[in-house]
Amino acid sequence: MPKKILYMGTPEYATIILDRLIKENYEIVGLFTQPDKKVGREQLITPPHIKKYCLDNNYTFPIFQPETLKDGSMVDSIKNLSPDFIIVAAYGQILPKNILDIAPCINLHASLLPKYRGASPIQKSILNNDNFSGVTAMMMEEGLDSGDILGLKYLELGLETDVEELFKTLSQIAAELIIEVLEKFNQIAPKRQNGTQVSFCGKISKHDGLIKFNDSEMLFSKYKAYKVWPGIFLESGLKIKNLTLHEINSINIIGQILEIKNRSIIVGCQKGSVELIEVQAPSKKAINVVDYIRGSRLLVGDLFI
Repeated sequence: MPKKILYMGTPEYATIILDRLIKENYEIVGLFTQPDKKVGREQLITPPHIKKYCLDNNYTFPIFQPETLKDGSMVDSIKNLSPDFIIVAAYGQILPKNILDIAPCINLHASLLPKYRGASPIQKSILNNDNFSGVTAMMMEEGLDSGDILGLKYLELGLETDVEELFKTLSQIAAELIIEVLEKFNQIAPKRQNGTQVSFCGKISKHDGLIKFNDSEMLFSKYKAYKVWPGIFLESGLKIKNLTLHEINSINIIGQILEIKNRSIIVGCQKGSVELIEVQAPSKKAINVVDYIRGSRLLVGDLFI
């Protein structure tokens, strides 16, 4: 008998998992996602990625977009759906106890818990140059990502792995993991998290993308972690749209242009150097960095800050 799933998720990470559940013939009795938001300069009302996916595929299960889950009517709506499981993947809201008590609630958290509890585990693993990332399926409780572990899947990270690639890969891993957990749920003995290994990561803000040319390895990690949002940018507002790590050992004047190539430049950091390829000035289109420095009359030895 197919299990009835109430699904809660918002970004593409959650969409890929939902798609797999549907293809595996699980009965989706409802979707909870975040409200539509105004996006871009024109402030167009835009649905979450997962809602657009459902509308594009003409799925008929109800979609709920409450501002808060504390409204008692939401609890009644969930009870009326009679789910066997509530599956949560990057939903964006904390589930109150009266919802947690309705059915087993499983969260697919994109880290190897107890490492990186919180809102930005994928970005944090890249910022810290971790060798491994992964997904944890856990039973939800009132604490933040503190529930018992039902299963884990690991992923080895490459030197060039960025947030966009890692999101997609981990969503596919999470989709595999939840199918395994649901099929074997009654045989799984949940394991308590090791409280001595807990770490946290908060929400990312626009300010997190501000950079200085201090350490090339840290700068490259920041570029990879914040590539989707908020991006990386200088105090001047100049966005660095494309860069690579050049080397990590040299000692330089911070931000000095060391070399100008045909389509890129080498900029020195206090430690190491990076290769810049594309930049974007405020209110302008992204352009090749060599075109930018020509327009700004910058030469080797000048400061790119």
